[in-house]
Amino acid sequence: MRTRLAAVILTVPFLVVIGLSLIPHGLYAQRVNPTAAAPGTFDAVIEQNMGELFRSGGQIFRFDTFGDERFWSDTLKLHQAIGGARFGGVGLGVSPATALAVGLKLDVDMVPRPVLTALANKTIDLNDPANTLALINAKSVIGVIPFGGTNGQPQTIGLTCAFCHSTVDDSFAPGIGHRLDGWPNRDLNVGAIVALSPDLSAVASLLQVDQTTVRTVLNSWGPGKFDAELFLDGKAFRPDGKTAATLIPPAFGLAGVNMHTFTGWGSVPYWNAFVANLEMHGSGVFFDPRLNDKTQFPVAARAGFGNVRTGGDDGITSRLAALQFYQLAIPAPAPPAGSFDTRAAEHGQQLFNGPSRCSTCHVPPLFTEPGWAMHTADEIGIDDFQANRSPDHRYRTTPLKGLWAHAKGGYYHDGRYPTLLAVVQHYNQTFNLRMTDSEMNDLAEYLKSL
Repeated sequence: MRTRLAAVILTVPFLVVIGLSLIPHGLYAQRVNPTAAAPGTFDAVIEQNMGELFRSGGQIFRFDTFGDERFWSDTLKLHQAIGGARFGGVGLGVSPATALAVGLKLDVDMVPRPVLTALANKTIDLNDPANTLALINAKSVIGVIPFGGTNGQPQTIGLTCAFCHSTVDDSFAPGIGHRLDGWPNRDLNVGAIVALSPDLSAVASLLQVDQTTVRTVLNSWGPGKFDAELFLDGKAFRPDGKTAATLIPPAFGLAGVNMHTFTGWGSVPYWNAFVANLEMHGSGVFFDPRLNDKTQFPVAARAGFGNVRTGGDDGITSRLAALQFYQLAIPAPAPPAGSFDTRAAEHGQQLFNGPSRCSTCHVPPLFTEPGWAMHTADEIGIDDFQANRSPDHRYRTTPLKGLWAHAKGGYYHDGRYPTLLAVVQHYNQTFNLRMTDSEMNDLAEYLKSL
């Protein structure tokens, strides 16, 4: 009996192998490694949906204002400052040279060819606001979308996700190149741009201060920073007197990452809804009863930001799914060849996963913690000012891939550490890791390689 049973057990896998060998190779390969779903199957439905979400999400990320042109133009009248008095606005206007100086970027693939030729030949006047308006109307200025207008003048403008979360590769000239979606624009001086608005009375009323104070706060941010919590708690400066604004974070490498921002708040679609409604001031629906806390969020509670219901068309909610899908599809960029010491990085990887214990929180290959990746300020050895501006009073374990691509402005939420080596030195001291200078350098090289 045992002999026969053993023979059967041995025969079964043999027959499976024989059976598989009789299946046509192309059919077997197609089932194991499908190149395309068979028409009429649910796999085909999934593939079609995937493509539609990706294409739609990319368009939303780049060109959808969510209706925020009513805020930026009708309320703040920012378009009047861009055009200047010559085009029915106020002041001198914003020239292309000024626009580039405050960090606005030109998508070389959207710039009309005659304009590109003029730029290359240096025959275009970069000090003429008329050329700024022409570039805006061509949708060449990343994240700035025109509405209506005649004779080269945008009637109104709105802003998109790409305004802060895209840059260019500078392949044509500084500030002009192929777009890089998801990369934070660390040259963009958001505060200075918004401060150009002729009428900041709506912001002043919200914060219960005068317009001069609002402009002072906006101009304190500097390049690459934005204060998303200002409209919630009204805290414009840290206890040390420095701006409360934080660095614009990357929107790439978020697949598998739970919390979107430095201090958590919520997932990718949560933060997209938060920003589209409360920061970009688009027209939509947003709900978070945590913002009803009058002690922590006095401005938000007073303004009813915990339960926003549009009085008109909801231009946000229907776009959240595709926008999230597109963002999750943006990978963290690989570091350029030669940008780090390979041998040092190999040793740094051993330290990362071993004695320095970095991988305890920055778990490969996500390089953040699966689940609720949040820690108190004491746990990571820094102050709790920014953490206390968020509902959970914690900091997120930052995903580390693509760190090199957002080095400008420094590291951590406020750029307090100018280099990756400075970050490593901080943790070496905080956790008493006793790494040598050589080991810390190797670990920093590994971080550059991610």
